[in-house]
Amino acid sequence: MQNLNDWLNAHGDYLYRFALARLRDPHHAEDAVQETMLAAIKSDNFDGDSSARTWLTGILKHKIIDIQRKRLREQAVSDLVDLDASDTSMDDFFDKSGHWLEKPQILEMPDNALEQKQFLGVLGKCLDKLPAKLSALFLMRDVQEIDNENICKELNITPTNAWVMLYRARMGLRKCLEMNWITG
Repeated sequence: MQNLNDWLNAHGDYLYRFALARLRDPHHAEDAVQETMLAAIKSDNFDGDSSARTWLTGILKHKIIDIQRKRLREQAVSDLVDLDASDTSMDDFFDKSGHWLEKPQILEMPDNALEQKQFLGVLGKCLDKLPAKLSALFLMRDVQEIDNENICKELNITPTNAWVMLYRARMGLRKCLEMNWITG
């Protein structure tokens, strides 16, 4: 088994970036990496069948889910808003027959690095504007690509509720991005 310092030197930056992209909080990302390293030290499961980075990333994914679950349990009362009264009301997008009021604009990835960085900054702010549970669900499903069954188990929701919440998260993000990123 490798030494902790060797693992930190070889994989620490990668694990931190991986956690930061999913948690969007430097302190939580640091905690997740630290907990990953502690779990790796305590474990004797690494047998070399996969690379150390793959093994550590697998541990990190579980630590990220634990942190997200804890954040949801500790969310502020102000975050517990009625979803029907939130900014993601479906009346903003559809007419009474269920057709688009205004066809959504096509979202394209920015061509250069500066635009991409600015876009990701706006996306992060839009995610922060969503209720915590919608944001967590979106990140788990569309960023971390966790399957629906595990998401429902982690968030203690039904599959139907998960799909409705994911739809609302996506529509809220679309609306926010259209207002804050797309010009013209």
